[in-house]
Amino acid sequence: MLIIVVCILTILILSLVLYIVFLQLQLRNVNKLLVKRLTEHTRQPISLALFNKELNILASNINKCLKDEENLRIEALREEKHFKEMISNISHDLRTPLTAIKGYQQLMEKGTLTSEQRYKLEIAEKHADELGVLIEHFFEYAYLINVEPEFKLERINLTNLVTECLAGAIAVLEENNLAVNIVEAPPVFAKASKEAVIRIIQNLIRNCIQHANSDIEVKVVAMENAVISFKNSVKNDCEIDTTHIFDRFYTADKARSKTTGLGLSIVRLLAEQMGGSTSALLKDNVLEIRVELPILRARSTKCSEADNI
Repeated sequence: MLIIVVCILTILILSLVLYIVFLQLQLRNVNKLLVKRLTEHTRQPISLALFNKELNILASNINKCLKDEENLRIEALREEKHFKEMISNISHDLRTPLTAIKGYQQLMEKGTLTSEQRYKLEIAEKHADELGVLIEHFFEYAYLINVEPEFKLERINLTNLVTECLAGAIAVLEENNLAVNIVEAPPVFAKASKEAVIRIIQNLIRNCIQHANSDIEVKVVAMENAVISFKNSVKNDCEIDTTHIFDRFYTADKARSKTTGLGLSIVRLLAEQMGGSTSALLKDNVLEIRVELPILRARSTKCSEADNI
């Protein structure tokens, strides 16, 4: 009798061990499927080959959560597409009336005007030009997010390009009482699109003009990547969130009087489309904007000398 009881207990223990092992294998399989969904972006549902009510309910609830998440993702993509189309349409629609406004302003300039009328016309033209810049930002941003252009990446002397862009902006910088201090460093070469880098530098300069409270420090250095750094102090009451500074339509100016908040968003888009990145640091009311691009080391002394000419 005792032998029979022992045999039964042994069978029960072995069955329980096998069940636990099988249970562990099923849980491991669930984990593998979840990891696969996260890494490979598959839509494979979670399944269990186990007759356990609680675990089957768990798998069912996981599948429901995954399905809801997928629906939210699809809806977000749909909303993003709609938003891009809306931005593109707005930028196109605004260009037409602005062109007409500037045309009529030019006609008025050719007519006979009193000094007061000419003064008012100059003010109107100034505001029209500012509106033109805002519309161009809308248009450029809409183009970048809809078309996602493929840039021709080439070896460029980043140091020279930054210097040239700053030299071209001297007049407007002086108008805003801003001086530029370029930190001396060896020439830095990057693999990038010259056109896109120029747009990045121009937007960084424009951002400094709008928000700088003192002179601007600019440096181009070679680290793990080629780094363009623009640093300037900002007003004490200027509330800047560096975690969102590159978000579209973000601006520290709550009145949003002269900016779309798209300038730095364009900088980030252009940098990322060339395999680079952006970052911002605010410390003691000094804001630093950094743009990193894939670096290229100088191939030889002769090549470096040629690029510096």
